[in-house]
Amino acid sequence: MDKEISFSVLKFDGKSMYEEIIRATKEFDSKYCIGNGGHGSVFIANLSSANIVAVKKLHSLCNDDKNFQKEFLNEVRALTEIRHRNIVKLLGFCSHHQYSFLVYEYLEKGSLATKLSNEEEAKELGWSKRVNIVKGVAHTLSYMHHDCLPPIVHRDISSKNILLNSKYEASVSDFGTAKFLNLDSSNWTTHAGTYGYMAPELAYKMEVNEKCDIYSFGVVTLEIVMGRHPGDLFSSLSSSSSSAALQTHQIPVVDVLDQRISPPTHEVGGEVLSLVKVAFACLNSSPHARPTMKQVSQHLSTQRLQLSNPLPLITCGELLALNGLTT
Repeated sequence: MDKEISFSVLKFDGKSMYEEIIRATKEFDSKYCIGNGGHGSVFIANLSSANIVAVKKLHSLCNDDKNFQKEFLNEVRALTEIRHRNIVKLLGFCSHHQYSFLVYEYLEKGSLATKLSNEEEAKELGWSKRVNIVKGVAHTLSYMHHDCLPPIVHRDISSKNILLNSKYEASVSDFGTAKFLNLDSSNWTTHAGTYGYMAPELAYKMEVNEKCDIYSFGVVTLEIVMGRHPGDLFSSLSSSSSSAALQTHQIPVVDVLDQRISPPTHEVGGEVLSLVKVAFACLNSSPHARPTMKQVSQHLSTQRLQLSNPLPLITCGELLALNGLTT
């Protein structure tokens, strides 16, 4: 990359904006740091225009790394080509010999992972908010998979890459490893994603398609419902012949729900059960048996499970027995 600022999609002059961000963060002083990731750290910057932005400063040690440059340009390409209300907005980017960074809208409530891991903050996420977060992510992935040309696979859907605004509305972030699918040939690639969210077939197959995102979405949906990563639950569900699976099938759904907040009312209960049902479908070990994100998005927008029994009497096994995404 150039030793000067190579390009900026900000509405302002690239050089002056670069200098203002350096000033606003006092050269990326740690007191302005609000998060850390594999390739960079995120800082909050209060600009003179009264705008507050989030700035992902990329680790300087990575600047000569080809994979780093690819992820940097990949994120820029993805976020400048796609527009959706539930995708984090890229306001600009700068490539400079001293600092390279991406500038995003600032989302006040931070990541979903942080919210769920904090006992008090998790209580702010009531069932209606959780349902809406899942719907927002579903609509985003449906848009990426079905309304973009070429289709885009995110490849790293996880709770740390879902950000929340002041109204607890979700935005999908971190498109550094996103893949633009080639519809005319196979899409072989290197591994990407977060452990615990990756589809099982990626352990033996390097071809990426939208089914990988669908599996990750299922994990995140259960995490939102349970309030924690659902590792033990879906690992036992996947081994249908084991005694652990049999026990899991007999568990009342209400016992799986996040115990830090009150059980959902009858009105919201149908929607919460729809989330669990959808998650189970997305976690199918066979990629071809998983629903599409368009089916998931439409189901969550139009369908709500009618509770034939009180919520405490409905088991995980009953939801698993409901094939497909029809009520």
